[in-house]
Amino acid sequence: MKQLNNEVHIPVNNISIEGNLVVPEQARGVVLFSHGSGSGRFSPRNQLVASVLNQAKIATLLLDLLTQEEDQIYENRFNIDLLTQRLLSAIDWLRKEKATVGLKIGLFGASTGAASALSAAAKLGKEISAVVSRGGRPDLAYAVLDKVVSPTLLIVGGNDFGVIELNQDSYKKILSEKKLAIVPGATHLFEEPGALEEVAQLAKDWFKKYL
Repeated sequence: MKQLNNEVHIPVNNISIEGNLVVPEQARGVVLFSHGSGSGRFSPRNQLVASVLNQAKIATLLLDLLTQEEDQIYENRFNIDLLTQRLLSAIDWLRKEKATVGLKIGLFGASTGAASALSAAAKLGKEISAVVSRGGRPDLAYAVLDKVVSPTLLIVGGNDFGVIELNQDSYKKILSEKKLAIVPGATHLFEEPGALEEVAQLAKDWFKKYL
């Protein structure tokens, strides 16, 4: 089977959420991206990370957890319960989808998306094989962090002041196998030369190990 690259529509209650699914030949697992506030499946940052994962034979699903109308309401971007429910629906869809059935599942969360990824992992236990957070806000899922059993990698920029401390506090509460990686000189969006490439490499190594 050649690499599959599809736009997909996932029904959730009375709406449909849209995503881009890429499944390389002989995929070793699939990673579902939970984007941050105001970001989506066309985020160049997440697309770069996804392409690195695809080259490592890891399938990816970049997803808009909110519809365009919902995203206009600022509060929705921080509604972790809503985003987590959407993520759980997408995971359920992945389990049944012909191209990804039987593949181990990982979650990649950016910014506020990290909280929904960790909340979903806390709910699903060992069904989630690994979690990676990029510049994430795991503190927004603080109440359930001790229920996460998936190996968890928190990546944060060395100059992302405030968010580093939130990640350090959250890291202490996570009881599963875990790692906190600080990218020197990087700010919240990892826009500095080479910073995002380092994020992609860290994520690839983590997912290759656990998927």
